[in-house]
Amino acid sequence: MKRRNLIKRLSALPLVGGMIGTEALAGNLTRESIPEARRDYYKELGLRTYINAAGTYTFLTGCLMREEAIDAYRYATNQYVALDEIQDKVGERLAQMIGCEAATVTAGAFSAITLGTAGVMSGLDQEKAARIPFDMSDMKNEVIMQKAHAVGYAHALQNAGAKVIYVETRKGMEKAINKKTGMLWFLNYHNPEGQIKYEEFLEIGKKYEIPTMNDCAADVPPVENLWKYTDMGFDLVCFSGGKGLRGPQSCGLLLGRKDLVAAARLSAPPRGDTVGRGMKVNKEEVLAMMIAVENYIGRDHKADWALWESQIKLIGDTAASVDGVTIEKHVPEIANHVPSLHISWDQNKIKITPPEVREALRSGHPSIEAMGGKETLDITTWMMNPGEERIVASRIKDILTS
Repeated sequence: MKRRNLIKRLSALPLVGGMIGTEALAGNLTRESIPEARRDYYKELGLRTYINAAGTYTFLTGCLMREEAIDAYRYATNQYVALDEIQDKVGERLAQMIGCEAATVTAGAFSAITLGTAGVMSGLDQEKAARIPFDMSDMKNEVIMQKAHAVGYAHALQNAGAKVIYVETRKGMEKAINKKTGMLWFLNYHNPEGQIKYEEFLEIGKKYEIPTMNDCAADVPPVENLWKYTDMGFDLVCFSGGKGLRGPQSCGLLLGRKDLVAAARLSAPPRGDTVGRGMKVNKEEVLAMMIAVENYIGRDHKADWALWESQIKLIGDTAASVDGVTIEKHVPEIANHVPSLHISWDQNKIKITPPEVREALRSGHPSIEAMGGKETLDITTWMMNPGEERIVASRIKDILTS
């Protein structure tokens, strides 16, 4: 192929021209050596992608995996391993990294709650595990929680056949404890709301020798939270894998006491006659979750935080340059503990509502997802790709000024 014809052909293939090396320029280009442009599957399906200025919500498909986790996922697709064996080995490695007795990868934090609850009730008895949630007359199947901690995710307890008992005070909790009490359940991001705080909650569990579980699904960063709550004394702790850890969205972690994690595994795949059979985690996800945790622990967290703060500042300063706009920078105390932004404005000067701004962001190009209520437009940047904050800032200003 003549050089001028090669250059002409490359100019017609902008997607692949950058991937064709010096071998092609030397005249060794063949039809087979030209990589095909990657298929745009979302476009084929008629799906719009978006810039995530909202956060790690499941309905927005959580996070984007780190490259290291993606590499591990791809690696695992090429060879077979036994599911129990990879769970054993990965669990050991996770426990070493996090500094807890035991760990296992689950199908999300919700799954971690269900499996952990089942394990508390069955113990290391496979026959009992097979009877959950139908025949539990000989099991301790009552779980006590504070009314202030009652949210939809607590349904995971009932999936395991637990009867939930609601209390408000320490006195009420101690009064509710009986021979059927199997576990005390705590919702981490509602710690400020309940009357029974961490120390008192754990004190009750130890006093009556009842296992305690803490749901920390969205509670990293900071990285220290990965080991904070097991170190504090919680017997089981649950995390989402597809939020701040940037692992597969369909994964979670169950951490804690070795006997209770082992018992939880009796209700998990590949066992087929258990409540957790449908909560399958494949070898690719198990390995990717391990690498996601490894990557997360080893990250430069100060640099990540500085990046998020600079992104929030850019968006906030750009929005505040519009007359009538007020910005409030904040960091949620527990869950989604990252730099965030509330944007509000004088609607006598800017005649558009926050819900209308969110719809304009969503329907524009590129589409942008944000959060907020009737009074504010809420922005986070920690799930954005670098550079997308400039697009978000520009679009918000354009909408507010138009």
